Amino acid sequence: MGDEIVKSQFSKSDYERFFQHLSDETEALKKLFEQQRFSPNLAMCGLEQEAWIVDKQFRPAPENQFLLQQMQSPLLSPELARFNIELNVTPQLLSGSGLQQIHAELQNLWLQCEQVLSNQSLDMQMIGILPTVEDSDFTLENMSEMNRYRALNEQVLKSRNGSPIRLNIVGMEHLKRMHDDVMLESAATSFQIHRQVPPEQSARYYNAAVFLSPITVAVSANSPLLFEKLLWQETRIPLFEQAVEVGGYGNAAHGPIRRVTFGSGYVKENVLECFQENLAHYPVLLPVDLGKVEKQFAHLRMHNGTIWRWNRPLIGFDDDGIHIRVEHRVVSAGPSLIDEMANAAFFYGLQEYFATQSIAPETLLNFSTVKNNFYSAAQHGLTHSITWFDDKKISIQNLVGQELLEKSRQGLEQLCVNSALIENYLGIIQQRVEKNRTGSRWQQLYVEKHGRDMQQLCAQYWENQQSGIPVHEWNI
Repeated sequence: MGDEIVKSQFSKSDYERFFQHLSDETEALKKLFEQQRFSPNLAMCGLEQEAWIVDKQFRPAPENQFLLQQMQSPLLSPELARFNIELNVTPQLLSGSGLQQIHAELQNLWLQCEQVLSNQSLDMQMIGILPTVEDSDFTLENMSEMNRYRALNEQVLKSRNGSPIRLNIVGMEHLKRMHDDVMLESAATSFQIHRQVPPEQSARYYNAAVFLSPITVAVSANSPLLFEKLLWQETRIPLFEQAVEVGGYGNAAHGPIRRVTFGSGYVKENVLECFQENLAHYPVLLPVDLGKVEKQFAHLRMHNGTIWRWNRPLIGFDDDGIHIRVEHRVVSAGPSLIDEMANAAFFYGLQEYFATQSIAPETLLNFSTVKNNFYSAAQHGLTHSITWFDDKKISIQNLVGQELLEKSRQGLEQLCVNSALIENYLGIIQQRVEKNRTGSRWQQLYVEKHGRDMQQLCAQYWENQQSGIPVHEWNI
């Protein structure tokens, strides 16, 4: 989905041509797995930082095109709305000081963007859902100037037979809205964590990301507010799922096969199964003409980009050939860069630890339990009790403190991550969890103390974010 497309209107022959290419490429990928013809396994990591562009009143400012033109950086990409932007980093090895290098590069890119925006009296905020955003901001006039987004909107509405998008989120309070397009998706920004994995063990790494999702979504929660209502600790989850509520064949939007989904189950052999499911269960949404396809697997990758699993396998390319990545999509943007890097380190360590155990942990925790854990953790946060191994009921707060911090540390040590970085990042997670002070919890406490002045909340949030200190140290 990252590439621009030529047109936004498609014919029947476009769908037929694209589907044939997709079928051929899925079969070619199957052969690669059978022959194990991938680039050498390297524990490479990468990140995607989504952010809001705001004015001095901390209202969304539709100026990403200005930023893109001024920066002229391949590390910046537009998002669906013109008030959102995506920052990327150069992938690094996890071993040694790789996380520190990514941290420094992302911080430097962020500062450059801020400097450019300051010339127009604009700023950036890293936050899951901007508290000042209003329903009236989500108009097609605020859609980024990209054919692919206009095509996405048209095809989603077509697959819904023109029925409007309905938000119905029940949390601490109740929010109901109707919308005529997909722009509500742009209310949610995330911090997406990538990890290159060994293809022959891709099932283990993918499944680890899946059953760890309830933990990471609670630890990183940073979007309790939407349209001035307190909802879930991580409201991004129901918001995104409902904003692009489109199903698979037969438009099974309310069944297990949705385009924004926790998934239909664990992977058994390898992540090829996800791509085969893409082909079998999801109709083509964007049948773009990719010509003779100089880039291998172009159709497969485009189609995969229109299916938003909360944990998504990706095909990538490097100097040595083709590799497999797992993209962990459940983590919210913000509340500070140091918090985000701590979230990434915590996840990388846990994924490595559980993916390399002699007994696959996913065999001890069934998928339906993990799925229930995920949505309840997103709604209730750190203090919520989930079902863990041996059917043990335990709060996420206690589970992290008693077990998972140490397991993450072991995983990072297996990856040969610099010991000082391990202590720094995991120390931040430890303090955040002990104090129950996520970004969402900070926003909730701020509202309880100061009321629902969303501009004032964002102003204080921005000052805290600019300080560079982690959220567990923020004043309310």
